[in-house]
Amino acid sequence: MEMLKKLLCLSGFLLGLAGAAQECPVPVFPEDGDFVPVDVTLTWTEVLGITSYKIRLGTTPGGSEIQTLTSTGLDTFYTPTQGLPENSTIFVELYIFNRLTGDQLCDTYSFNTQSFTSPPECTEMISPADGQVNVPVQSDLRWSYSATATSYRISAGTSPGGTDLLNNALVTDGLTFDPSFDWPEETEVFVRIIPENRLGPADGCEEFRFTTGPLATLPECSSILYPSDGEFDIPLSPRIRWTQVTGAEGYRVSIGTSPSQSDILNNADFGNQTETGVIDFEPNRQYFVTIVPYNIAGEALNCDTTSFFTLLGCGPFFDPDGNLIDFSPELNFPETVGICSIGAIEPITSTDQADGYRWYGIENQNREVLLEQGPVFTPPGPGEYRLEIYNEISDPSGVSVECASSRIFSVTQSEPAIIEETDVDLGVGVLTIEVTVSGIGDYEFALNDPEGPYQDSNRFSGLPLGNYRVFVRDRNGCGVTEVLVEPDLTLEGFPKFFTPNGDGINDFWQFILPPSGVSPIRRLFIFDRFGNLLAQVDPQTAGWDGTFNGRPMPASDYWFRAINNNNQEIRGHFSLKR
Repeated sequence: MEMLKKLLCLSGFLLGLAGAAQECPVPVFPEDGDFVPVDVTLTWTEVLGITSYKIRLGTTPGGSEIQTLTSTGLDTFYTPTQGLPENSTIFVELYIFNRLTGDQLCDTYSFNTQSFTSPPECTEMISPADGQVNVPVQSDLRWSYSATATSYRISAGTSPGGTDLLNNALVTDGLTFDPSFDWPEETEVFVRIIPENRLGPADGCEEFRFTTGPLATLPECSSILYPSDGEFDIPLSPRIRWTQVTGAEGYRVSIGTSPSQSDILNNADFGNQTETGVIDFEPNRQYFVTIVPYNIAGEALNCDTTSFFTLLGCGPFFDPDGNLIDFSPELNFPETVGICSIGAIEPITSTDQADGYRWYGIENQNREVLLEQGPVFTPPGPGEYRLEIYNEISDPSGVSVECASSRIFSVTQSEPAIIEETDVDLGVGVLTIEVTVSGIGDYEFALNDPEGPYQDSNRFSGLPLGNYRVFVRDRNGCGVTEVLVEPDLTLEGFPKFFTPNGDGINDFWQFILPPSGVSPIRRLFIFDRFGNLLAQVDPQTAGWDGTFNGRPMPASDYWFRAINNNNQEIRGHFSLKR
């Protein structure tokens, strides 16, 4: 089959590599030229489709004495394990690693560290843990980094404050101390670790203690058999295998997506097994594995971490031409679908293009049931469902893969609208219609034409005087309801009284023109209370002056009949006051 490619527009720093052009991460903090503390964490923006990031740090351009080129997996941050030197310019090289094109240098920049202003704070011992018992006699000491510390002084003894085992040993190149001797067996050991810098040592650091176990031999580290270190195209559900170690009683395995975390397996104990299955790794990722044998004496020391790369799979990933590839189909199916509560349930159809479709009913958080396959689905009723669409591809490694996209959606019941009432608000020459409906549907509204245009609002404003037919349509296809609105126009625009006394105020009775200046009234007739026609008024004149054949009419109630431009008749009455 022809593979589906979605080519995404790339932006950012563009660097050439084997004819490819890929998006690069952008430093977030520190930025070029910043002044920062020595215990800074470097961060950068995320890039889709790559396999991992790599970083190198030094005090000269291209230098690596702070950190040789190392992978961070897909972590967009890196914290130097021992901090940074003070009052220095730090040069950074930031890379992306692409499975098909290798390492690509994306950015080179520098920032400056601040000077120390005080001695460091005290540290915490990591291993052995404070108070730990049955500690192997061959154990080394490990502690956490203390910000601004450049070295550490280690003392240890068999009594509080004692130095009979170690006396102020200096460590300048790490956060571990591997003594040249074994700790005395079955003995309580007291340890003090004091960070220091050029301004002095940390003050008041507490003493840690641990108790050793009986004399025994720690196992050696195991070697990974599969996947081998740096191996590519590992399946998404491989079996991790390692060598058996003489004297080991079991193995603890950690797997993570970066060297700094174990988010897949965290020190999982597999007993005396030398392999384990792992389900559902993600494609196009680098994974880091550490295997630590153990026995009654403790765990093997300083075992290496290896890494491997999963197959490219569905993507997203960059091809050799710099295009970002994603074989998963694009899914635009709505999150809510309505079905009619009356009659048979109409099927719903996915218009998204894909090789296959699966429709699941969601019974609870832990259970789904496959209901139908294909682009058309007839839901059994209201509820929660999931649509999965997929393309079938062959990975570059030859593995057949389903690349899927899915969406959970709700099916709700719907019904035709019930029009409860229409409220007409008459203005001067215009009117507003508001329709009140009931029902469980999702409704939209139109005037005079059942084909629309429809609007979300149930209110129509600024309408010329006249009759209107309102249509209410259910968006889920449950039909259209209509109502004829015939406004009562007898009051609006027609004065209730006038006073023809020659004072220049209300001397004439006439229909009041709307703001447009265009009268909707075509003809206007005035009658007395006995129905005798007194005057025919042109809507474009000043109006009736309260006379008949030149004689003033008495103060009384009078009637009018108006004909509008739609040939509708409007009747009402008003008062003549003297």
